[in-house]
Amino acid sequence: MKRAYPTFIATSGADYLVYVPDLDLYTEGRDITDAIEMARDAIGLKGIDMEDDGKEVPKASSYEAATAKAKEEADDFDYTQGMLTMVDVDFAEYRKRMNHKMVRRNVTLPNWLNVEADRLNLNVSKVLQEALADRVAQFK
Repeated sequence: MKRAYPTFIATSGADYLVYVPDLDLYTEGRDITDAIEMARDAIGLKGIDMEDDGKEVPKASSYEAATAKAKEEADDFDYTQGMLTMVDVDFAEYRKRMNHKMVRRNVTLPNWLNVEADRLNLNVSKVLQEALADRVAQFK
């Protein structure tokens, strides 16, 4: 599912502040390109979290509705003084990318096994990944 959301990007000093009214998201970037990428990442994360929780991902509102909501929320900072653009996300592609993201896990090994793995120049992480993949495949 692809969606594009109205997104405000405004500068504050050297920072580019981002607000996505439809999802009530705030983020920031080092420059305009980074700000758009951070917005896309925040939208993708929020969307797949909502899907995982069984909630419906909201449809994008119009520029007018997004502007009205941004003006309501303008307590500390008025995002409407910045640029209003659309940021698109393909939630299915984003989910695929996140599912292949590597995560760091700590593992405890007996010292003798660690010494032998080092002696054999084994990549412990790769061996563990292969063993887990084989074990998971047995349960499918």
